[in-house]
Amino acid sequence: MEENPRVVNSVLDLIGNTPLIKLNNITKNLKGNYFSKVEAFNPGHSCKDRIALYIIEQAEEQGILKPGDTIIETTSGNTGFSLAMISIIKGYDCVLAVSSKSSPDKIDMLKTMGAKVYVCPAHVSADDPRSYYEVAKRLHSEMKGSIYINQYFNQLNVDAYYKSTGPEIWKQTEGKITHLVACSGTGGTISGTAKYLKEQNPNIKVIGVDAYGSVLKKYHETREFDKKEIYPYRIEGLGKNLIPTATNFDVIDEFIKVTDEESAHTARELARTEGLFVGYTSGAAMQAIKQLNEQGEFNEEDNIVVIFPDHGSRYMSKVYSDKWMNEQGFFDSKNEVSESIQYIK
Repeated sequence: MEENPRVVNSVLDLIGNTPLIKLNNITKNLKGNYFSKVEAFNPGHSCKDRIALYIIEQAEEQGILKPGDTIIETTSGNTGFSLAMISIIKGYDCVLAVSSKSSPDKIDMLKTMGAKVYVCPAHVSADDPRSYYEVAKRLHSEMKGSIYINQYFNQLNVDAYYKSTGPEIWKQTEGKITHLVACSGTGGTISGTAKYLKEQNPNIKVIGVDAYGSVLKKYHETREFDKKEIYPYRIEGLGKNLIPTATNFDVIDEFIKVTDEESAHTARELARTEGLFVGYTSGAAMQAIKQLNEQGEFNEEDNIVVIFPDHGSRYMSKVYSDKWMNEQGFFDSKNEVSESIQYIK
């Protein structure tokens, strides 16, 4: 039978090589040319498919992970989904410690994919025994035949993006990229991608997106961890209350902070203007671009690539819920709820 390039052996063969999509409408009053790396086109609908597969395959090659073993991880939801999906294909059990800040949609998806989920309080210190970091460590120590992915402190997290996302963007832009804008949580995406791109052209400017309530921006500028910076915020998968070793601050030129409210509205705006149904963190990345334009960061000839990490379906009970937006006080005179649904009786 003639080989059909549209036929793959499993969903794992579809990880990576996500499209670069030009932004045309939301950017029409902004200087520069804008391209979005839309990671929702991965089979697990996020960039975390890349690290999940790469780290698992490295563990298999080293003999650390054997059939029937258990994969344990700390996750805000996306990495967990990717690990659960890959565990199904490869025959591993999957146990996840999840932040209570994760949307109910994400948690339901993890259960649907066969993972055992421990939901941990979000607003406790990283060293609190109830934190999802400490719960994952405890579960790993208690379960024989388990491995702990530990994405926040795992160099393989960075390596996965260095070997995939960076080369893809360089090839897709034909080396013409001038700026990379990406959110920073574990720091793996921005660090690995930036490292590769700067090796090709050190003049490429890398801008990290951080949240108010997170310590990353100040740490980047001062190399000091300031607990006073920490307070609760709503955006998932962005910012941190600790310093992940997976973040290479040396390849990031600057950080910019965005608010929960503006990021939520910008996520919804991306859907309405570009037809891109992407996640809360993608809204944060696009909001950063708006703010950078106001600061005069870009010129007309610049080619800016922004990474949109995941899919909007994971936030139906949050930023795409009018009820949730109202409860957060995110609808005001400028952003009223649209009466787009009419019930015929």
